[in-house]
Amino acid sequence: MPPAQTRAQKAPGGAGPTHDIVVIGGSAGAVAPLRAILAGLRPGSEAAYFVVLHTASGGNLAARIGPAPGPLPLVPAEDGMAIRPGRVYLAAADRHLLVEPGTIRLGRGPRENTSRPAVDALFRSAALAYGPRVVGVLLSGLLHDGAAGLDAIKACGGLALVQDPDEAEEPGMPRSALATVPADACAPSAGLSAALSDLMARPAGPRGAGPEDLALEVAIAAGRTTSGEAMGRAADPAPITCPDCGGVLSQVRAGRVLRFRCQVGHAYTAEALADTQEDTLGDALRLALRIVKERAELVGRMAGDARRRGNTLVAGMYEERAREYDGHVRTIRRALTVESDDREAGAEPETGPAGGPA
Repeated sequence: MPPAQTRAQKAPGGAGPTHDIVVIGGSAGAVAPLRAILAGLRPGSEAAYFVVLHTASGGNLAARIGPAPGPLPLVPAEDGMAIRPGRVYLAAADRHLLVEPGTIRLGRGPRENTSRPAVDALFRSAALAYGPRVVGVLLSGLLHDGAAGLDAIKACGGLALVQDPDEAEEPGMPRSALATVPADACAPSAGLSAALSDLMARPAGPRGAGPEDLALEVAIAAGRTTSGEAMGRAADPAPITCPDCGGVLSQVRAGRVLRFRCQVGHAYTAEALADTQEDTLGDALRLALRIVKERAELVGRMAGDARRRGNTLVAGMYEERAREYDGHVRTIRRALTVESDDREAGAEPETGPAGGPA
């Protein structure tokens, strides 16, 4: 069969090309709905499918999914591999899965929302390469990856299918997408395959203009060098530090999703950035607690030594400082308790694999 860029699937009655590029993303809790989708695919499909699920660094996506649940083969993606219809391409560990017209690319670009591969990176590349022929599918997952990518797909004329967050094992990703992107369909796990078939059968519309910085963001995910001038045209500097590299973040102008990028290319939605900052704050508080406790211990020993030598004035000074440090310890412990309570009340517990390193 010819590569996917040479022909597009025709709608019934010759109404024009339909949707023959399907990109699927998820995280924790996404394996079961993914297998349900794959089980419902028909033999001889003229579409190509691409899958990113967040895995720990070095994790094997094929091992997570298990044997192919449907008629189409599962193919580990390789850089430069030709895209063929009737195949399901799986992201490689610690590489962004990207598509160009007719070709797969594995990108070494920076992490997005702390993940590589990132769902947003795949979705954007498909939107850039295939425009209205793309259907983006977002499944169960933690946090917020995928919403910005779905937004790009929609802006380029493609369609969006989102798992119903009310029945998703982890509703964070689908809920975030539905809050910002007008999805074409939302279905529970058992109905995703049928909903996808319905969307794929629709005639593809005209290509949308898409975000003006879409090509730049795909290039960043691929690991290609980009200029600070190009980033300056796409984003406005913000007085916020990148948690990954310590550089200055800029607010991306395009799209419905509030996002930030640094000059290195690390990318965050506002929600993912806030979650990462909370983690950093907790780490800083725990480090401060250890340092202050050790300082209190040291000053207490110095006070005891001064008393043994009969120097009551110096001993009293050290004892007063030890009491001050003990007060600081209590203050930091209260701050840690508040930080922990806030996270338990406002965040979903992390139960799935995390993203790989930068």
